This record gives sequence, C-alpha cells and structure tokens, in this order.
Amino acid sequence: MNRPVSSEPIGTASASRDARRGPDDTTGERFSRSASSAARRYAPHFIGVAALEVVGAVAGLLPLLAVAELGRILLSPSPAEGGVWTVVAIGIAGVVLNVVFGAASGMLGHLLDGRVQLALRRQLVQHLGKVPLGWLSSRRAGELSRIVGDDVGALHPFVAHMPAQIASAIVVPLVSLAYLLTIDWRLTLVSLIPVAVALALVPFLMMPARTREQTQYEGSLARLSNVVVDLVQGIPVAKTFGEGGNAQRALLSAADEFVGVFSTWVRGMSPAAAGMQVALSAPFVLLVVSVGALWLIGTGGVEPPDVLPFLLLGLGLTAPVATLGHGFDDLTAAGRALGRIEIVLRTPVLDDPTDPRMPVGGRVDFRDVRFTYPDGEEVLRGVNLTLEPDTLTVLVGSSGAGKSTLVRLLPRFFDVTSGSVSVGGVDIRDIAADALYQHVSFVFQEVQLLRASVFDNIALGKPGASREEAVRAARLAGIHQRILQLPRGYDTDLEAEATLSGGEAQRITIARALLTDAPVLVLDEPTSFADPETERLLRRNLRELRRGRTILLISHRSEAVADADIVAVLEDGVIVELGPPHALPSTDGRYTAPRRAHTIASPSAGSGEGERR
Repeated sequence: MNRPVSSEPIGTASASRDARRGPDDTTGERFSRSASSAARRYAPHFIGVAALEVVGAVAGLLPLLAVAELGRILLSPSPAEGGVWTVVAIGIAGVVLNVVFGAASGMLGHLLDGRVQLALRRQLVQHLGKVPLGWLSSRRAGELSRIVGDDVGALHPFVAHMPAQIASAIVVPLVSLAYLLTIDWRLTLVSLIPVAVALALVPFLMMPARTREQTQYEGSLARLSNVVVDLVQGIPVAKTFGEGGNAQRALLSAADEFVGVFSTWVRGMSPAAAGMQVALSAPFVLLVVSVGALWLIGTGGVEPPDVLPFLLLGLGLTAPVATLGHGFDDLTAAGRALGRIEIVLRTPVLDDPTDPRMPVGGRVDFRDVRFTYPDGEEVLRGVNLTLEPDTLTVLVGSSGAGKSTLVRLLPRFFDVTSGSVSVGGVDIRDIAADALYQHVSFVFQEVQLLRASVFDNIALGKPGASREEAVRAARLAGIHQRILQLPRGYDTDLEAEATLSGGEAQRITIARALLTDAPVLVLDEPTSFADPETERLLRRNLRELRRGRTILLISHRSEAVADADIVAVLEDGVIVELGPPHALPSTDGRYTAPRRAHTIASPSAGSGEGERR
C-alpha cells in the first residue's frame, strides 16, 4: 500500500546515503550559499563575543599576577609600601574587569545563540514547507520535531560558549607564558610539561579505532531507540497474538548490543581520557612545578619568591585547555546535530514556478507519467489517463500496482520523473502551491487532525469559512450528527475534550476536503473505516458532488466501482484497462479479478503495511 515510514533516523549511515543521493546540485548550492550568508552575517557577533571573553580572561590573570608580585615584594629585603597598594589596586581592577567583561561576553553569546537558533528554526520550517509532501510523509513526526527542537538546541554550546572558550584557550596561555618567560625560561618549560602530556594523548583519542567505535555506539543507540519505540507501539498486537516474549527478546538483544558497544568504546577511550584529566588537573600541575622549582632552587637557578608566579599561573596554562576538553562531548554532539540539520536543509525542494499560471476548469491529464522513488524502484511506467469534469473515475488494481503513488502526484506530493501532470490545462509544476491546493483537495487514508476544535479542523482548508459552510460539509461527509453529540459540538477541542474513532476522524477530513469546493477531488479509500450506513451516505453524496467536480477515487469496493463513470485498472505501473464499468470485460479480465476478490473480502482486505499501491 503506502510507502512505509522510514525507521532509520536522519543522520545514520543509510540516511546519509539517501541524502547524498537525493539532493541535486541546485539544492546543495542553495544550502552552501545560505551557510556562507549566515557565517558572514554573524561573524562580527562571534568576534565581539570572543574579544570580550579575551579581555575578561586576561583581566582574570591580574589578581594572580598581583598575588605573585605581592609575594615577591613582601619577601624582598626592603618592601616598598607604595608598590604594595599599587599591586593590590591592579588585582582589584582585574577582578572587576573579569566580572564585567565575562558577563558581557556571556550575555552577548547567549543573545547570539538565541538569534542563531531562531534563524535556523525558521530556515528549517521554511525549507520543510517546500520539500515534497511525500518526503515528509515518509518521516516520523517525532524525528523531524527532534531535529527542529533538540538538534538546534544542541548547538547552544557551539554558539554561546565555544568561540569564547577557544579564544580564551589561545590568548590566556600566551599571556601567561610571556609573563613567566620574563622570570625564568627554564621553569616556564617545566610548567608546560602538563600541557605537553595532555596534547600527546590527543592522537590516541582520534585513532581510527576510536572513531569507528563512536560510530558503532551512535548506530547501536539509534537501533535501541527504534526497538523501544516499536515495542511500545506494538504492545497491543504483541499481547493479542501472544508475541510479548519475542518483543522483549528483541529489546534485550538491542540492549545487550548497546551495552557491549558502549563498553568497548569506553574501554578504548578511558586510558587516554583519564590521562588527559590527570595531566591537566591542579594537583599534577602543582606537583610538576614544585618538583622543577625545588631542583632549580637547589642549584641556585631561581630564588624562592620567583617560584610563586609559576605555582599560580601554571594553572592558567592548563585551565583553558581543560575547559575545552570538558566541552569536547558537547562539541561532538553539536557536530552530529549540525550534520542532521544539514541533511534536512539539503533535501530537494519543489521549486516554485517563476511565471505561475492559473488552471481553468477541472480537467486532469496524466501524460506518459513515469515515477521512480529515490531508492531506484520505478513504480509508474508511462501512465496515460484523462479525467473529465463532472465525472467520477475509480482507480483499481492489486496492491503494489502504484495507485497511491499516482494519486499523490496530482497534489504534487512528488514531481514526476518524466512526463507531465496537468490540471485545467496547466502543468502542475507551473502552478503556484497555494493555487494548486485551492484547485485540488484530497483525502488520504492517513488521517491528520489538529489538536484544535472540530470547526477549526474542518475549516483548515478554507480560512475564513463560515459555520454554515462547515456544517454543510459535515452533513455531506456524514459526520454532522456525531459532532452534535460532542460536549460542545463544533467547538469541542479534539483530544482534549473528545476522541474520535478512525472512521469519524476520516469523515472530518472528508468534510475538510469538501469545504474547499475545489474543482478536483482526490479520495484514497475514503470509506475504509466507515460502517455500511455511512458508506451508503457517502456514496449517495459522491454521486451528487460529481456535478461541477472531477473526482478521482481509489477503492476496492465493488459498490464504488459500480457508481463510477470511468474505471481505470492499474497494473505494474501502467493502465491496462480503461472505460465505463459496463464496457470492461465481464470475464477473465484484469478488472474483474480484483473486483471479485474484494467483493468477498473485508474492507481492508489485501492491505499490508509496507507495500506501495
């Protein structure tokens, strides 16, 4: 039946392959231009954040320098009292400047982060509004919401903190080194030993094995998340058919795999990571400086008061590097999130026509339509079909024949691979999206209702519709009496105040489509959840609605076929039989075979998830 929802999270290996295959050069160039424009727009702000942080960090060294100089002054044979107060004033000024500039850098950084996140979310929403609806329907709603919400939020450390931390990690050690070199170059080199040890361990963290283990960890975590979701969603089925044990075994297997992969990753990372933590820790730094100082004092290389600056500023050499190390996980997570965001923004969009035209009338023409999904499977192989106004055309065929794919081309869920689809004499690619959706309304099996009032759900396709118009559409859809039974009638908030059955929700979407009064109406199994009485009502109303409309209906019901003006039989991606029901072969034809099968089957017979129709 319908193309299945993708179970692979965006950003996994398979999703990345699809993304690299799917976007065309135009989309990639558009994304690159957008990224370059954003970089130019926010570069001055990043520079400002980094500059404020550098000033504040350097000012933060002044109290340490002041303490060191005080020690040297007070330990000298004849300390100068005026010099003491000058040094104290410099230290106090450093504290004040550190607080002021640090706060300014943090505030500006977070304001910049808010602007970047807002701009990125707007860009994502605008882009998702232009991608093919078929691409959206093949993705989990939670997956896209996580990208727009959580993944954009994961960029916070990268935007708000990382520029300032990087600038501080470069400038503060350089200033500290410059000062320490004026005192003693040998003890300065000793102070660099902890940093050298930490940097020597970095290649062990970047080995191909560590990268491979991290990739395996991310894949295992994604698989575990999917298994948990499938388990929760499949609890009713598992209990009904006694398959709870299998579901639990799948979860335990995924959990065991995750634990094994995670343990391997941690064992590989721990020695180098722990070594870096120790090398940059304050006790180790003080120990190294103290040992070097004792040796130099013993040899007469330095005086004891000169050791104090190294004990204080030695921490200034390692602290910024340690801060970057602590933020490494956040930076890695931000990089992965940015990769998933980039995949979405590189998804090809349906380009708006440069010179849009308005369709006239309701005639629909499929001309030599071919369509291939991104995975390479050709579903439609040269479909030719004309739908005339004031007619009801019923599309039938076996599961996997391409029926749902064909009708989804009409509201431009996808663009054809070759050929054309025209409405009112105009290729749909030359019709603006708003005009197309005003001209073509559709009802698919996947019911989509908003968490809003019944009236708002019906009026969604026609903003500004009156209550009377909504009631009329509801009557035609056979849902009016049920709405009146709700707590507040048409003002009832769905989900908050009432829950509709599958058939009732489907009739709400039918009322929504009828309210638009579009010349072309596309219905994909509109009565799949309806009871017999409601189905008879909808059939009668459809006979009336065809006046002034072009209706395309997918149905497996023999009654719906009998009401048709034209029956089109789609098999293996091509129209094999076409004409009025009475004119098609009465025996041994492809039209009669599915009709006989579905006459004796249940309404949902033959519908299996994961198939294309």
